[in-house]
Amino acid sequence: MEPYFNKMTPDGYAEIESEIEKLKFDRPSKIEALAAARALGDLSENAEYSSAKRDLRRLEGRLRFLNKQLQYAQIVTPSDSDVVEIGKTITIQFLDDEEEKTYLVVGKQEANISAGKLSFNSPLGAAVMNHKVNDIVNISSPDSTYAVKIIKITI
Repeated sequence: MEPYFNKMTPDGYAEIESEIEKLKFDRPSKIEALAAARALGDLSENAEYSSAKRDLRRLEGRLRFLNKQLQYAQIVTPSDSDVVEIGKTITIQFLDDEEEKTYLVVGKQEANISAGKLSFNSPLGAAVMNHKVNDIVNISSPDSTYAVKIIKITI
């Protein structure tokens, strides 16, 4: 079986690297807090120890998760073509209410709709992939079906 690679933009990869560095910086203080709580005595009724252990365990788990994200990352740089792909900014018009929105198409782990980052495998993202300007695309989401028109595509 061939491994699955997570597609992401170079900025998304850099954000993960930055978070890993921050967690590695925070790790020694979490270990110190655990050691200090352990020194307080009876571990069975030591809330500080339980809390410090839980915090360190969360940090270690997050580090493992992020390292796996990088291990299986495939950085995608957009081509110079005129089609929608990961790393391109698109402006779309929702045909039902004429509202226009602009999104950066990104990998699924980078998606943040409130920040204007649209996952390429979300219902909207998957529907507009590989389409061109002025294409009208029908989107089937779990709640409804709607249509959008691609107004602009930029790198």
